[in-house]
Amino acid sequence: MYRHDIYEKLKTLGIQLPDGGTPAAAYVMAAQSGNLVHTSGHIAKKNGSVWAGKLGASMTTEEGRAAARSVAVDLLATLHAHTGDLNRVTRIVKVLSLVNSTAEFTEQHLVTNGASELLAEVFGNSGRHARSAFGVAPIPLGARLSGYRQGRDSAAGR
Repeated sequence: MYRHDIYEKLKTLGIQLPDGGTPAAAYVMAAQSGNLVHTSGHIAKKNGSVWAGKLGASMTTEEGRAAARSVAVDLLATLHAHTGDLNRVTRIVKVLSLVNSTAEFTEQHLVTNGASELLAEVFGNSGRHARSAFGVAPIPLGARLSGYRQGRDSAAGR
């Protein structure tokens, strides 16, 4: 388990969490069973708007990594809104990354590192997680990337 304040770590990294987001359809942003929290998929945003594009066509792997990092920040915001305190999160369990990409693009795993590396920076070893990264087409709203995350909350219930 990490031994630092998550909000101090975010501040050190220059990250300010946005609001927890609003569902785009008939679902909730996060659901909890026991101490396991599941977040809904989040799409990449840049300056508050959908970060559209397709890996292997209109964007590079590095741009995709930046998009994945932005998705991770939004996922943390949702987790904060759901739990009330990111310091209650004891572990990031699983990340699922759906990368809007051409059939020829094969670096989805490298794109997803943008999210994985941020979660490890924020939570330390507790941020290292199991992961799946897939290339898909299309993603809702034409976004570059959609991400899902599971985390464990130290307080059961909810």
